[in-house]
Amino acid sequence: MSSPIIFYDLPSTLALNAWSPNTWKARYALNIKGVAYKTEWVEYPDIEALAKKIGAPATGTKADGSPLYTLPMINDPNTGKVVADSFLIAVYLDTTYPSGTTLFPPGTKSLMAALEAGVTGSIGSIFPYQLATSCYILNPSSEKYFRVTREAAYGKKIEEFSPAGAQRDADWAKAKEGLVAVDDWLSKNGGGKFVMGNTVTYADGILGAWLTWIKVTNGESSAVWKDVASWHGGRWGTYITNLQPFATVL
Repeated sequence: MSSPIIFYDLPSTLALNAWSPNTWKARYALNIKGVAYKTEWVEYPDIEALAKKIGAPATGTKADGSPLYTLPMINDPNTGKVVADSFLIAVYLDTTYPSGTTLFPPGTKSLMAALEAGVTGSIGSIFPYQLATSCYILNPSSEKYFRVTREAAYGKKIEEFSPAGAQRDADWAKAKEGLVAVDDWLSKNGGGKFVMGNTVTYADGILGAWLTWIKVTNGESSAVWKDVASWHGGRWGTYITNLQPFATVL
């Protein structure tokens, strides 16, 4: 009998705990694949030490040239493999557990990479707002780390990322307009519930994660999420509802 995969995710002050779009991509992949896993919650300042301890590869490079370690990561006790990066985790799951739901139907990896670029490009205008909102729901040690690193990257205080007013309103309007293209892509799938029709794949991990980030950090009953959920004929609210069976936090 196989042991559960250990999935490392970022905690928060929310009841659901899970919030990060990047780790949600991997969580959706695990849930869609249907493999047994368990979550270990890791605060931002503890990620690098954990990665070095379990032998996880760096996923990037810091400004000073040193390795950057990020979540998500998985540690599979059945194979001894440690994998970082949500896309690579999904590829690993398909390769190692072929009997589960296929995350990448043949020939779709490049299309899914393009989908990710398309989705993030469409909603990029609200990233400053979403980063600030995310900062406010973190536990103290992660909140401090997140604030310092993001303020350094943007050159301003978190509170100045997206102050209420005309610019924030324009940013949300731009995201709504940006998602028109994604809505159009989905309208070509024959009326199915998911990106690829009625077949759930890693494409839904991608799109679902970015929408889930908005939903959980603002709150399901928030005016922000209710507005986004209603856009484009209610496309996004319905889509996230359809993905709910794969949104389990184990």
